[in-house]
Amino acid sequence: MQGKCGLFFTSYRGEARIFQSGFQKLMIGLLVAALCVAPLVLDVFTTSVMNLIFISVIGAVSLNLLTGVCGQISLGHGAFIGVGAYAAGQCSLHGVPFPLAILTGGLITAMVGMVFGVPSLRLKGIYLAIATLAAQLVLEYVFLHGGVLTGGSNGLLLDPPQMFGFSFDTEGRMYYLLFAFTAASLLMVSNIMRSKYGRAFVSIRDFYLSAEIVGVNLFWYKLIAFGVSSFLAGVAGGLWGHYTGYISAEQFNIGLSISYLAMIIIGGLGSVIGSVFGAIFIVLLPEVLNIVANGVGAYFPDIAQHLVALREGVFGLVLILFLIFEPEGLANRWRLAKAYWKLYPFAH
Repeated sequence: MQGKCGLFFTSYRGEARIFQSGFQKLMIGLLVAALCVAPLVLDVFTTSVMNLIFISVIGAVSLNLLTGVCGQISLGHGAFIGVGAYAAGQCSLHGVPFPLAILTGGLITAMVGMVFGVPSLRLKGIYLAIATLAAQLVLEYVFLHGGVLTGGSNGLLLDPPQMFGFSFDTEGRMYYLLFAFTAASLLMVSNIMRSKYGRAFVSIRDFYLSAEIVGVNLFWYKLIAFGVSSFLAGVAGGLWGHYTGYISAEQFNIGLSISYLAMIIIGGLGSVIGSVFGAIFIVLLPEVLNIVANGVGAYFPDIAQHLVALREGVFGLVLILFLIFEPEGLANRWRLAKAYWKLYPFAH
């Protein structure tokens, strides 16, 4: 087994390591160090954007595990995030400590996701997508008519999270909390993909009949995929609710599910780093369009109004262009860039 020049493996365990060289470990260490000092040099607005990116990364990597790795299409991910937000919010309102509230929200969402994942044994492709869309519509109805559990149309108000008497009531403090949850989620999914569960997910995605012939229990592993994915979605929802301080049914509609699906398509299906790229891209796209609209508005006010109105259209256009010209997403561009510098100055 051989990687790049000078990097050899003598065991499968060595080849399966997340960071295979000292250079990769050094780069990751520098990136983590830069992210740790970022709130000290960034303004409040940029820090809030980073916080939204962290929450989106957790939601995107959870959906990528289900759809990109296991091949189970889901159009109800936004509703699962909502289940986690309401469950964690109710726990906090009843005095449960913040870490346990987030964990409970994730577990409740995992159970709900596994219930709606039961049809995955009989359904696949577009039929499974329609089944998960039904889950989205059912859960939206529950959010809006859930009475005291969801607050109905009034929603729920939450206080900033507290741990050991320390309140995360500023953007900078929330940054470190969300960064820790995001890093843990990425490590969790990366390790699952290297385990027998990850290999079983990939075999089901590639060809389920071959997977069943070699002994993979399709029903069990599909339920596990729905459970783990929904757990992380619930964690993202709980963090979202505590970060914004307000939960309402309108936040978890079908548009949120489509946004997360766009994140993993643009970032790259079946890739952890692709989930990160996709989340960054989708969160920053509206901000970039606003900057462009404000810049153009200084000279052409009429055109700036149209740019803001066309924001949703630009979002759809970008998604179509990625599907046509780069169906493997930004993760493939990242792999090509690394291969270029690895082989430089040789083209082949």
